[in-house]
Amino acid sequence: MQTKLNAVAIITARGGSKRIPGKNIREFMGKPMLVYAIEAALQSGLFREVMVSTDDEEIARIALEAGAAVPFMRSAETSGDFATTDDVLMEVLRTYEERGETFDYMACIYPTAPFVTAKKLTEAMELLVEQDASGVMPVVRYSFPPQRGMAIREGKLVYCYPENAMKRSQDLEPIYHDSGQFYCYHVERYRVCKGDLPEGYLPIVVPETEVQDIDNPTDLELAEIKFRMMQKKG
Repeated sequence: MQTKLNAVAIITARGGSKRIPGKNIREFMGKPMLVYAIEAALQSGLFREVMVSTDDEEIARIALEAGAAVPFMRSAETSGDFATTDDVLMEVLRTYEERGETFDYMACIYPTAPFVTAKKLTEAMELLVEQDASGVMPVVRYSFPPQRGMAIREGKLVYCYPENAMKRSQDLEPIYHDSGQFYCYHVERYRVCKGDLPEGYLPIVVPETEVQDIDNPTDLELAEIKFRMMQKKG
């Protein structure tokens, strides 16, 4: 896909991170973490607009320096701890519409996902458009089958699903989880259901070596190790 779409990339980067203060613009492998998402969206060449939704002036400054747009600041209502990503996206779409701008497609990209690349965004957007899908989500396979998971009850380990305790891993259905990096949407269908897509998402599968939640200092160290591995693979 080489043609620029009537699409917007929305990078959701509020300033109120609690577990790692300033996480969105914390330096990661030589640049603020937010910049990786911006660069991936710009390098893909897919989006008519690459914007950052934020309530923080410093984040806005870094976003502008990296080449993103910050056409308006996030409202107080969508900047609190209980505002959802869908609240933010709906506000962004509504504000653009009030300014006379509409989009056919959008990508919501998290600012703390340095493993997002132009290639992954292109693959997801191609799938969205070519399959006429409502949404596309990158997912990663669980390395150990959850069907054989255990819980601690009354101080002892017990299988959550005893019927699977002795089954071979290869005989169990693979299970995946959200990689926590980005989502791609058909805008009008998204707006109708406010993000709760009744027909679900199409998947793109990403390797475990390119997925890492970043919620504490140990997560940051693991992310750096995985990022170096990804760089070596090109």
